[in-house]
Formats: sequence, C-alpha cells, structure tokens
Amino acid sequence: MRSIDLNCDLGESFGAYKLGLDEEVIRHVSSANVACGFHAGDANVMRSSVRIAKESGVAIGAHPGLQDLQGFGRRNMDITPEETKAIMLYQIGALAAFCKAEGVRLCHVKPHGALYNMAGKDYKLARAICEAVRDFDPSLILLGLSGSQMLKAAEELGLKFAREVFADRAYEEDGSLVARSKPGSMIEDEGEAIGRVLRMVTEGKVRAITGADIPIRADSVCVHGDGPKALAFVMKIREALEKAGIAIAPFGA
Repeated sequence: MRSIDLNCDLGESFGAYKLGLDEEVIRHVSSANVACGFHAGDANVMRSSVRIAKESGVAIGAHPGLQDLQGFGRRNMDITPEETKAIMLYQIGALAAFCKAEGVRLCHVKPHGALYNMAGKDYKLARAICEAVRDFDPSLILLGLSGSQMLKAAEELGLKFAREVFADRAYEEDGSLVARSKPGSMIEDEGEAIGRVLRMVTEGKVRAITGADIPIRADSVCVHGDGPKALAFVMKIREALEKAGIAIAPFGA
C-alpha cells in the first residue's frame, strides 16, 4: 500500500497566548513540526509540544524561523547565509534538548514561513539551511517545498530530504507558493482542498493559480492546525486519503 505523511505545525503558542488546536490535531497526523522560539513558541511550549508528540507517537521535527515574533516569521528579512546557518543551529539545538530530555528522537527539520519561502528560491540561503542541518546531525531529514532550491541543496550535500505539498495553499506556475498578501493565496473551500491533495498525491499534478497544471511530487502533506475549522479539515483529508487506499505514515518510516 502506498503511504503519505501528514504533517502539521504546532507549538506556536507563547506565554499567555494560545494558538492552534495542537492536542486535537496531532491525533490525526503522522509528523509534527515544533516552533523553536523565534517566530513562535517558548521554552515551556516547546517542552509540552514534544511531550504531546511523544504521547501521540508522531515523528518530531524542528520548525525554525526568522527572529520575528511580532510578524510570526512571515515577513522577509535581509539575512545573510552565515546568519541563516547560525539561527538554524540555535533553534534546532534548542528543540533537540527537549527531545533528549524526553527520550525521543528528533527526526526532521522544516524551516518556517518567510525563511522557508526565501530559501525556496535563493540557493545560497537554501544551502546555508542544509549545511546547518547536516552539521548538527546528518541523519536528520530536511522537509522542504517540492521542487524548491532547498531540496536541490539537500541533494547536492547528500542530506536526506522529503518533498512537501500544501493542502490549503495556492501555487504559482514555477511551483512556489502564492504569497499570502495576494488574493487567492489560501484555498478556503474544503472540498477543493481535499481534491487538490488527492490529485497531488495520486497524479503528481496541481492546478496553479493561473489555471495551468504543473507537476509536483509529494512525500508529505502540510495541514495547518490554527484555523477555526482546522480539526475537521485534517480529519477529512486523512479520511479521503485512506479511502483512496493511501496509508498515513511518517516520511522517515
């Protein structure tokens, strides 16, 4: 039976501020990307997120972002490759400490937000990210946008990688994600989103925002857990995949 990973970003609460439905959504995914304190999260939230993931039996990944708490890591910053490598190592190391304390393995790394999108097109930033992952632990898997410069850099460095697609994001014709500032960047209709996921997984194609079909490869599907309908959305995607004969399993399994 063919399998696909379902991943979600979590641990994005901070102090007194709660974001997302972590405890509920994590029961329906196979991998979790835990915020590492720069764009979201804090030490207490990181620790509890690792514990929740451990209890749920899902693969744990670091989700490092730009140091922009106020902008949730979604605003581009002028950052050099060396600075990028440093903030990656800093954040991966922080989450790895909590994983070690809980007796679980850190499995993968997925950059967040603007850093993810910038490195998707900028090879120098992409290589810096991959070098940080390799230098910290070459057994870690890089989770990156299908067809992006991050995966090109990972392959050239001999780093294991997994191709990520998005259930609720629109694509440009070059395979990049449509910027959130543009109309139509988010797929809000559940039926449409589920249909797109099934097509990406089974046919290797997705309809770009221009209307053109583009090729895409999927090892993991990202489902966001911070919307008002997030839980129902995740459950429906999983149900649709399983009905199509596709098992849900971590990409590193």
